[in-house]
Amino acid sequence: MEICVDSVESAINAVNGGAHRLELCSALSEGGLTPSLGLLKTLKTMVSIPIFVMLRPRCGYDFQYSDLEIRVILEDCTLFKNAGADGFVFGALTSTGYIDIDACVSVILTAQPLPVTFHRAFDVATQDPIEMAQKIADLGFKRLLTSGRSPVAVDGQCVIKALIETMKDRLIIMPGAGIQVENLKDILGTTLAHEFHGSAKEVKQYPNKNNIKLHSIYKEAPIYVTDCDTVQKLLNIYKNHLKLE
Repeated sequence: MEICVDSVESAINAVNGGAHRLELCSALSEGGLTPSLGLLKTLKTMVSIPIFVMLRPRCGYDFQYSDLEIRVILEDCTLFKNAGADGFVFGALTSTGYIDIDACVSVILTAQPLPVTFHRAFDVATQDPIEMAQKIADLGFKRLLTSGRSPVAVDGQCVIKALIETMKDRLIIMPGAGIQVENLKDILGTTLAHEFHGSAKEVKQYPNKNNIKLHSIYKEAPIYVTDCDTVQKLLNIYKNHLKLE
């Protein structure tokens, strides 16, 4: 059970709920961007489970990075690696929607010997999913996070199942996107996935919210935080699934 988090509060809640691994980001409202180095360093003093760091320097769902952006990504990768990151999450595409081999090779080489997950850039690619998954494995990625080319994983179960059956031990296929207590059992049962990814987030309630006047200046938006109880419920569903295998 990998839980994606973008704050120290969410990370601690995820760990207390039983998460096996964290995907550390900033700005999950933008799909997850590169987090701060300070956040990783702080968490490494507080938690013992693996922390995989997102390498994504800007928002936007094209996943096409310029040479300068790749320089930033590689510098971030080195800094996080030296600070104790346990792995990385990255994905890059060409203008034709195929995997950007040069960018991916650069990140994998910089991250060595740490594992790298190819993220949901896979789900907006035009390359055949099986062919692309095989190339991702060939390049040295250890995992693929995917919703099965659908907005949410529950709708992409057939593709995820096919990827798992095809890739077997070559690449870990990890369902993610929209995974909730209500659908996790179905997703695991259909796909036979051994790992899954979620945020288990809930809207954070502030007791003094009515006294905050910033909404007159900034557009008000809800703040989401990983919920410890939701993580525990997801973990119980996962454990029950393993018992049935």
